[in-house]
Amino acid sequence: MAKQPTEDQGFGQLLGLDMYERGEGVSRCRLLVRPELLNPHGVLHGGAMYALADNGMGAAVYSQMDESESCATIEVKIVYIAPVREGTVDCETRVVNKGRRIAVLESELHNGGRLVAKALGTFAIFPAR
Repeated sequence: MAKQPTEDQGFGQLLGLDMYERGEGVSRCRLLVRPELLNPHGVLHGGAMYALADNGMGAAVYSQMDESESCATIEVKIVYIAPVREGTVDCETRVVNKGRRIAVLESELHNGGRLVAKALGTFAIFPAR
């Protein structure tokens, strides 16, 4: 398995991302809604939800890679279904398909048991440097 980057530093730390499970092509992470993550309308900023999904996707794909590989996001499409004003957003991600050079992943984000966003992403897989 590839050495996974840690979310407890850098951007993940800035957001307050909690990656609590990853392995075998899946990951689970969460984000506590805080005032500094809200947009001017008092709703969780879409960029925070996007970052949660993107980090979840990275963790899920890393769990299926070996030490000689690394990855990077090619694209992520996210559909925002419902606004989030409080609580925690939970993100569950799974690898849909992993080839030699491309992986496809999907994430579902929930708030209080309600589906609030769904994302589909493509990651490049390449030799680690």
